[in-house]
Amino acid sequence: MLKLGWFSTGRGEGSRNLLSTVYEAIRRGEIEAEIQFVFSNREPGEAEGSDRFIKLVHDLGLSLVCLSSRNFRRGWTGEANQQRSAYDREVMQRLKGVEPDICVLAGYMLIVSAEMCNRYTMINLHPAAPDGPEGTWQEVIWKLIDRRASHSGVKIHLVTEELDRGPSIAYCTYPITGDAFDFHWEAVKGRSIEDLKTEEDEELPLFKLIRQQGARRELPLIVETLKALADGTFKVDRTGPIAPRDLTKAIEKMIVRA
Repeated sequence: MLKLGWFSTGRGEGSRNLLSTVYEAIRRGEIEAEIQFVFSNREPGEAEGSDRFIKLVHDLGLSLVCLSSRNFRRGWTGEANQQRSAYDREVMQRLKGVEPDICVLAGYMLIVSAEMCNRYTMINLHPAAPDGPEGTWQEVIWKLIDRRASHSGVKIHLVTEELDRGPSIAYCTYPITGDAFDFHWEAVKGRSIEDLKTEEDEELPLFKLIRQQGARRELPLIVETLKALADGTFKVDRTGPIAPRDLTKAIEKMIVRA
């Protein structure tokens, strides 16, 4: 049985959906795994969103470990990289005695230190194809629009010291041209990203459509990837090359059935 650690800041609905979806897939027997613990870098009372996430963890009966990164930073006077390492050392101390096979970063808003990357095998969900942009999902979408990209995707990659640049483990892709997209691409033709942000920002129909298509695939991808890791279809080796699995066909079938 695959032993999972779960890291999340728990800011919003997306973080809650990721955890509850994987929990339910495990409960139904679709994924042969157990969630050993959930870690949040926020503590109760810090924010409404994370309080809802913490309540969900308690409602699911999962073990919760919290350490406020905000409070930790307040007492720190050194360099950012040193602070990051010090914080992660404290996190690892609090998780001492727990040995997860895989740690899932799902809405975890901190950059992980080299020490933690070396301690755990950590994977992260990123809202872009392996050849796509880096950054938050908002930054990814603006970059796609700026590049007039023809496709996007979602990937799960190994977490390394280089933000969003760890080797891909599994991914799916989808077109962002044709059918419903072409009308919206025509509407932004000749307009700069700066103007689009100023005039419409995230209410831009093309922006919303790209996000909608990506979000539909995030939950199926993480479920299918964890299922494959649990049943041994493929493994993650931090010491050698990783051949990423294209799960596009499987993900599209899941979307059609939903």
